[in-house]
Amino acid sequence: MEVVIVPDASAGGELIAEAVAALLSRKPDALLGVATGSTPLPVYKALAAKVRSGAVDASNARICQLDEYVGLPAGHPESYRSVVLREVVEPLGLSEKSFMGPDGTAEDVQAACEAYDKALAEAGGVDLQLLGIGTDGHIGFNEPCSSLASRTRIKTLTEQTRIDNARFFDDDIEQVPRHVITQGIGTILEARHPILLATGEGKAEAVARTVEGPVASVVPASALQLHPHATVVVDEAAASKLKLADYFRATYAAKPPWQGL
Repeated sequence: MEVVIVPDASAGGELIAEAVAALLSRKPDALLGVATGSTPLPVYKALAAKVRSGAVDASNARICQLDEYVGLPAGHPESYRSVVLREVVEPLGLSEKSFMGPDGTAEDVQAACEAYDKALAEAGGVDLQLLGIGTDGHIGFNEPCSSLASRTRIKTLTEQTRIDNARFFDDDIEQVPRHVITQGIGTILEARHPILLATGEGKAEAVARTVEGPVASVVPASALQLHPHATVVVDEAAASKLKLADYFRATYAAKPPWQGL
């Protein structure tokens, strides 16, 4: 696991956008896994700017969802399909044909989960998966004590996660769905390059437990320690509880430029 400490959220977004640009230059039809929420917005903003300037050709890129609420009607503005189309697909100049995600409105949710896992595999697998992290250490919607071998499945959200997400639903927790479809931890670990972005002091404890703690299901993001090419990008605030912060800074400063992110 590589840990990169950046000055702020904007710098983190630019760094990850550069990694995506490098990937698209060598694999134009790369499958990019995207996360929702406020944390990854600087990445999408920086990448869209590169597309508009002509620095990046994303015309053949493919986009896939990490997770989806169960039960929100099609077209609901806070369904993750709507969010990804609005914040990623459209700004990159792509069409819905380039997008894939699980069906949160399916009558048979379990079948929808299995179908999405199969679709990801048939698409050749995820090349780069962007992740955020919850204050309790969850990735995707794999809440604490999720199986580290789990596949795409339905999950019940914790009360804390519903509280955290209420800001997207007029601060009304009763509007936040109780269930979601999420890529499992085992599914996430099949991505060729997972990149976790964390910003703000509120994520500092979760980042420290993910990076420096033991691999444990109680901190789902800690499973990234098992991946041969996982990257954790954090701003100074989110890095504030890392005991090895100085080491991480030194190793990244000494990294050969040709290695990339």
